[in-house]
Amino acid sequence: MQLKMFVLSGAAVALWLVPLTALDKRIGWHKSMQGLTLCAAIACAVTAGNLAREQAEQNEIEEIKARAINADVVDEIATSAYISQQQRQQEAEQILNPVEALERALALPDADVERSLEPEIKQLAENGQNGSENFESERAERALQLKAKGWGKAKIILEVWGVSKGGSPKYKAAEAEYRRLTETG
Repeated sequence: MQLKMFVLSGAAVALWLVPLTALDKRIGWHKSMQGLTLCAAIACAVTAGNLAREQAEQNEIEEIKARAINADVVDEIATSAYISQQQRQQEAEQILNPVEALERALALPDADVERSLEPEIKQLAENGQNGSENFESERAERALQLKAKGWGKAKIILEVWGVSKGGSPKYKAAEAEYRRLTETG
């Protein structure tokens, strides 16, 4: 297309200048030839301009397509980075939870101190059960709310339990708890 545009532009210039220099204005048919070449030069120039405009529009469309593709790629990379960040955080929490339990087990008090703290330990254990029951009821309530809003099972499990869909044991456990909570609710 560019070659066509350059040829038309060159032809327009040649048709404009050559008759003016080569033909004599005093001869009648030379005057008519100059008029014809002038009209042809104008037609070539207009056609070249139209081709240039079409090419500019095509280039603009290609740029828009390229920007859209780049935006999709950047969005996909950002999404995968966000998901992998969440997975790393969950894995780190899983690693830290057993370490904390081990530290607590190693930091057990002496038998005498333990006997004196028995009533407090029982009370804390009861509070812990009540707390876990409250946590479970909150989880069930949240799952039921999301289900009522029309959310799907996988999306609810991701929101409430923080586990993405897959065949992992964590997902299967969360799915079983979801079924149990939604069947009783």
